[in-house]
Amino acid sequence: MRPVLFYWRGRPIWSYPAMLYIGLVFGVLAGNVAAHAEGANAFAVFVATFALLVPALIGARLLFVATHWEHFRGDWRRIWRRDEGGAAQYGALFIMIPLSVPVLRMLGVGMGAFWDAAAFTILVGMTFTRIGCFLNGCCAGRPNPWGLRLPNRSGTWERRVPTQLLEAALALLLVWLAVAAWPTRPFAGAVFLLVAGGYGGGRLLLETLRERSPGRGLFSIHHAISLAMVITALAVLGQHWTFRGQP
Repeated sequence: MRPVLFYWRGRPIWSYPAMLYIGLVFGVLAGNVAAHAEGANAFAVFVATFALLVPALIGARLLFVATHWEHFRGDWRRIWRRDEGGAAQYGALFIMIPLSVPVLRMLGVGMGAFWDAAAFTILVGMTFTRIGCFLNGCCAGRPNPWGLRLPNRSGTWERRVPTQLLEAALALLLVWLAVAAWPTRPFAGAVFLLVAGGYGGGRLLLETLRERSPGRGLFSIHHAISLAMVITALAVLGQHWTFRGQP
């Protein structure tokens, strides 16, 4: 679509990393606002977020590479190329959640409070990142006669489902849902669980609409992770509401 966003003094500014970095900046700001609204130590939340960002980016990239190994096999240098799009949100969570336990303990921040604020960081960052995917052509949707004329990673132009834009729209919808639920959240961490379950449910559909590589089945690892996320979020929320008010 537009893999190079613009040129600065003759050097290309690649769309995907540019939108990723913009998303990180605005995402951290959104998380800081949420931390202030919650009455948490906003500076400690910022430090924790900053400490977890690099491992999260590495995890996101590595999961993407692992699930698209056919594109990277034989050319390991491509894994960290800045002009290459592709990062798997779930890979970031796999790294961030366990690492957040010791980091938050050292900073004296509660897990629930941090992840409620982090939900906004993730969603705002995701919105910009998926726009970067759209410009780069990665994470393309299936060919569809009623879709938009778009390229895939290989540069093949067809009418496709604009899955990247749909996921950005899902992220914005979840931001609205999180803001609406914030004043009545039953416990710290409930907003994150609500967002995680909502994203997992939406991702189940969006993953089905994405273009599949030849030889791959319809059910992917992202389907499995999304389903597990929905079940886990509903189970924890349901457990709280079941035992709420009991002595």
